[in-house]
Amino acid sequence: MKTNPTKLRELLVLPGHIKEADFASLAKKAKEENLSLWSLLVEGGAVKDKEIGQLVAQDLGYSFINLRDEKIDEAALAMIPEIMARSQGIVVFAQTAEEVKVGMANPDDSFIKNNIAKRFGKKVLPFFITNEDLRLALKKYQINLEDALRHKIAAFATADEHKEQQNKIIVEIVDLLLQYAQSSRASDIHIEPQNTNVVIRFRIDSVMHEVITLSKALAEHITLRIKIMAKMRTDEHRSAQDGKFSFVVGEESIDVRVSIVPVTAGENIVLRLLSASNRRLSINDLGLNDKNSSVINEYIKHPHDMILSTGPTGSGKTSTLYGILKILNKKAVHIATIEDPVEYDIEGISQIQVNTKTNLSFAQGLRAIVRQDPDIIMVGEIRDEETAGIAINSAMTGHLVLSTLHANDAATTVPRLLEMGIEPFLLSSTLKLIIAQRLVRKICPKCRSSYKVGKEEIAAIERNHELIDVFEKRGVSDYNALRLYKGMGCSICAETGFSGRIGIFELLVVDDAIRELIIKEVPSVDIRHRARKNGMATMLEDGIDKVEQGTTTLNEVLRVTESG
Repeated sequence: MKTNPTKLRELLVLPGHIKEADFASLAKKAKEENLSLWSLLVEGGAVKDKEIGQLVAQDLGYSFINLRDEKIDEAALAMIPEIMARSQGIVVFAQTAEEVKVGMANPDDSFIKNNIAKRFGKKVLPFFITNEDLRLALKKYQINLEDALRHKIAAFATADEHKEQQNKIIVEIVDLLLQYAQSSRASDIHIEPQNTNVVIRFRIDSVMHEVITLSKALAEHITLRIKIMAKMRTDEHRSAQDGKFSFVVGEESIDVRVSIVPVTAGENIVLRLLSASNRRLSINDLGLNDKNSSVINEYIKHPHDMILSTGPTGSGKTSTLYGILKILNKKAVHIATIEDPVEYDIEGISQIQVNTKTNLSFAQGLRAIVRQDPDIIMVGEIRDEETAGIAINSAMTGHLVLSTLHANDAATTVPRLLEMGIEPFLLSSTLKLIIAQRLVRKICPKCRSSYKVGKEEIAAIERNHELIDVFEKRGVSDYNALRLYKGMGCSICAETGFSGRIGIFELLVVDDAIRELIIKEVPSVDIRHRARKNGMATMLEDGIDKVEQGTTTLNEVLRVTESG
């Protein structure tokens, strides 16, 4: 927890723990040199770390714990993965049958406390700990890839006179970073320059975690290495660049999509890790139930018309389209795509990469594809009126068109396209199926356990009128008797309770009734109401199905459906 100088002065100077002049001198130095005043006070001998910790804890209203004097229960510690403990500033140091004791740099953080309570299924007893105590306690974790990464970083600092040795270490650092990300099940690696350093963060099951901080000098070497691997221009620092490369972990090949964008503090890098195992996913592996799978399989057999996959960024839209292409990819048909970027190379399909440098946009690429005599066209995303118009016309002239669109749910897709200038009669005659979706984290099957819902979850249900209706249709009225599932945390899921993600879906079939509403340009709420009457199950309903099956948690479904 960051404690500002004013608060530290109030806690230290006014009660007489330190002289005003000494405090003012150190405060001035901290401000001028952008240092931690707390650290300067301790290092200068003005006050002990433990003494400040006790004063701050008392001011916050929490008990103070000095972990250097405590025997940390390593079994309890291991219940929280190291990457999470570091990013959230927590140390689980003991537990009893009823409660879990947690040292926290910020004990006021109720979100973290709730997460820990859910993970352990026990009451959380928070204690305030200092940052130094946190740093020392985290050393209790066993040596892993992150420690190996830190050793290499230290080795780089001592090899400043040996360029060949430095280059070798940089290669090893990047390799370890990729391995660590893969072992952590990260989907993305973010390398983010700050004013004085560079922060590396992983996105794991849609949640960002800070991993390590690097010096800017080291980060520049890492950036250069990544540019070389991705076949980018190493002398370009002012323009955005995209590239890709592959690496192997064990027997698994990983494709990495690289995006580098110049920012005020340097070059921001995002590495998207695309596992080869994802390419083998069938449409059923994505989380579609039997009914929805049957609907999709029926409509993709049409020789023309349009099918859209909708949702926000990161909701799995492209994976759904790839799953459909896998079914359609036969020798008797010609499939062509225009994508930005091409995430997976699919043998037997003509895939075109959008290229702004050569003015190859979605619209221009789509025009070119139509002249290539395709049977099936996949447009990575409909972003503008021009692309939407060409896609609609392609569907009208004998092509099956697949594409994605950003929309909150299936029904709002229609007004989005009408706002792009598509004529209602054209849209009603070509659009046949809308697939709306979100991704939720899956409960780890190795440590899944049932539990009786608590007060917070009951309150969440009672706040959501649609959710109340969903449970009423299932004959559930007494929420106190409701039993659901969660992951307790184990070595398989890195103690998170989750392993992988799965989709929740709603499929809107454009039948005669919906077509009539499109022509009338009615609001999306009317389209949704009609689709529900026609039997459309919402994403929330599909999510609750997966909650009752023990595939995911209620909180996960509410997180992705309530956020829109």
